[in-house]
Amino acid sequence: MTVYAYWNNKGGTGKTSLAFQSLTFYAEQHPGERILAVDVCPQANLSELLLGGLTNDGSFKLLAQQGEIPRRTLGGYFERRLPSPFTMPTVSATDFICTPHEANPLIPKNVDLIAGDPLLELQSNAISTLASTQLPGTNAWLAVIDWLRDLIDPLKDHYDVIFIDSNPSFSIYTQIALSCADRLVLPVMADDSSRRAIQNAFSLVYGLKLPSEIYSTYAFATRLQDGGRELPKVHVIAKNRLTQYMGPASAYSAVLRSIDSDVDRLLEANPEMFTFENVDQGVVHIRDFQTAGVVAFARGCPLYAQRPGKLDVMGKRVRVDREYLDNCINAVQELVDRL
Repeated sequence: MTVYAYWNNKGGTGKTSLAFQSLTFYAEQHPGERILAVDVCPQANLSELLLGGLTNDGSFKLLAQQGEIPRRTLGGYFERRLPSPFTMPTVSATDFICTPHEANPLIPKNVDLIAGDPLLELQSNAISTLASTQLPGTNAWLAVIDWLRDLIDPLKDHYDVIFIDSNPSFSIYTQIALSCADRLVLPVMADDSSRRAIQNAFSLVYGLKLPSEIYSTYAFATRLQDGGRELPKVHVIAKNRLTQYMGPASAYSAVLRSIDSDVDRLLEANPEMFTFENVDQGVVHIRDFQTAGVVAFARGCPLYAQRPGKLDVMGKRVRVDREYLDNCINAVQELVDRL
């Protein structure tokens, strides 16, 4: 079982849209495999997309998941862990898993979902407090960080690939998500804040270039490795939302080249943090989905299932261009081919 996490500590880089498209593409092309999507974000946008999107009542269907007893969401599982933070309670993972195809026929049948939940934000302070508990003979932080691992490890014989959509913040629930990932998909955009976000990501996850040795003891990487856990390896850097204006002489291109240079230096200094050996092997280019993406996401529809032409979306007539749709499909396929 391989676990991919989509994360960048900068918001708006397209983590959720890339996670949705790549996991549905992968599932469609590997019908003999079982796929689990885990939405570790209080906004739960990935869950809404999988359950139907805006026009097919994805939000309403997600609310129904949250209204079950127990809540059929990640927040529902964490709710069960709060009274038993350091030992796994007697729970069944199936209590928190749904099959999106039953709510949204556009999603492949071999995809299951642990839905996101706004409760995660409310639970965050309590979880952080529990992780700071001082107990003789117990590594409280590691026990809490293992919550998601405790749930999915018994599923290794049932699922082939797990896709995790993570929140941009490096909060405790994000750390719980990243700690059980094998591979990291890091989306970036053609702006200097994305370049800084890559540097921040390596500082937060791998403890690189911390401002002082004081922080090293408390760093995520230090605590995880001291607990005998491996850090996820960077598997793909997705240059996302590229446009037709990003030619070789553009300002966009200059920023993207600087990102390549930064990654190249990181590869040379810390090759163990990557699954690839050079920038070309690890970087994919994703063009802006524009209208094709807006329509597909409104419908909770993978791009490969989106039809071109004039369509009605929430009472508005829009046109999806065939050539542009094909370009978007090809871009996502480039990412899926790396998985």
